[in-house]
Amino acid sequence: MADNKNGREAQARNEERRQRERAIAEELERADEPEPPVDPTELAYFETELESLEFPATAAMVVATVGDHEIESVDGTYTVADLLPDVEVESFESPAEVRTRVQRPTVAGAMKRVVEAADEHQSASFGASQRDGYERTFRELRAIDADDDDEGIRVVADWIIERIHEKETLPGSRAVRRQAAKFCRSNDYSVRNDEWLGI
Repeated sequence: MADNKNGREAQARNEERRQRERAIAEELERADEPEPPVDPTELAYFETELESLEFPATAAMVVATVGDHEIESVDGTYTVADLLPDVEVESFESPAEVRTRVQRPTVAGAMKRVVEAADEHQSASFGASQRDGYERTFRELRAIDADDDDEGIRVVADWIIERIHEKETLPGSRAVRRQAAKFCRSNDYSVRNDEWLGI
């Protein structure tokens, strides 16, 4: 494309179009996710309790302030301290971000264990996309394995933590997806190649 006004405008239009396409694709992807197991009214009340905090806030600050707050879900009752890591390396930009994290307790609990294990080994640190990849893998396992006490989430979280302790580094998100797919296939869960776990 020519480096003139018309070329730059065409590039800008193409970029806007690509952003819209990505946003639509992400929205369609989220539509397939199971509903969070926590009542939205309860989460709204919880979010008001976070107003005493100044954001951005670290996970440790959130736990120190509202760690005893109980959240009821279809799977049981959890405290915020059960769901968020008590670490400084993880932070939240807003109360809504904390709310999003705790709305899936099984996934949040697994991520808490992994983040705390990584925090013990300073060489094992998360990048944002790697963290998102882990969390998405846990959400996909939750969707597949919802009727079996989320065994897949526990198995994969244990595997990640074992790798952190052995190698003092985090496995790549692709390796985590591969391990999750291996668990699914060994337990006769169908995983198609075009799905997130279909590696």
